[in-house]
Amino acid sequence: MFNDLFSLKGRIALVTGGSRGIGKMIAAGFLSAGAAKVYITARKAGPCEATAKELTAQYGGECIALPIDISTLAGCELLASEFRKHEQKLDILVNNAGAAWGAEFDEFPESGWDKVMNLNVKAPFFLTKALAPTLRASASAERPAKVINIASIDGIFVNPGETYSYAASKAGLIHLTRRMAVKLIPDHIVVTAIAPGPFKSDMNRAARDHADEVSTRVPVGRIGTDEDMAGAAIYLASRAGDYVVGATIAVDGGIVYANPGIKGSGWDSD
Repeated sequence: MFNDLFSLKGRIALVTGGSRGIGKMIAAGFLSAGAAKVYITARKAGPCEATAKELTAQYGGECIALPIDISTLAGCELLASEFRKHEQKLDILVNNAGAAWGAEFDEFPESGWDKVMNLNVKAPFFLTKALAPTLRASASAERPAKVINIASIDGIFVNPGETYSYAASKAGLIHLTRRMAVKLIPDHIVVTAIAPGPFKSDMNRAARDHADEVSTRVPVGRIGTDEDMAGAAIYLASRAGDYVVGATIAVDGGIVYANPGIKGSGWDSD
């Protein structure tokens, strides 16, 4: 009954923002769990193709680069179109691509609002919409398709850092996850979200460059590892997570739910 509970054998996934950071962690995890093909996308073709080559060489499955900027509606539709040239079905979509912007309240620019909102909220919705036919083609009651949105703990609690559009976008994505879950579950498409805490990435330079300092503000005493992020994503993507619908899982070492109080900034963004 519990055989292959966490297996992704034979499944096809697409991870946005998959060339580095959390997206790369998830793509690698899916391949290690038996995924047949993991497509990754990013704005820059060079890093995207390099990561695809690296992960293909490291694991049994195949990682395929589809370098496209999905910050616009046209970009989302282009990615869906390019994906359909390769595959007719999609088992797992991970909406991970994101942006952050920090500025003082009185100086916060409109460009820092629009860039973040477009990539962090608008793109996940319209990309999921564009890929819905391929998700429906894969989905069944016995093996639902999965959509996993990568939010942030900044969407659950207030980070002292002045990242206004980022915090609002991630809170919005968490609620959008619930709303899309309501719509898509009758089609056997399960929508969930992960809210990461501090992981090493170019977006989270504090965790990347000052891990020891950031770790003092994490209840478990360390920042997140590749295995921590991959494990959560594999759980939601596999049979193990089929009954988890609309939920957002905080993968943060206890910052949100096991913390006696905020001791400083730098949990998830800088």
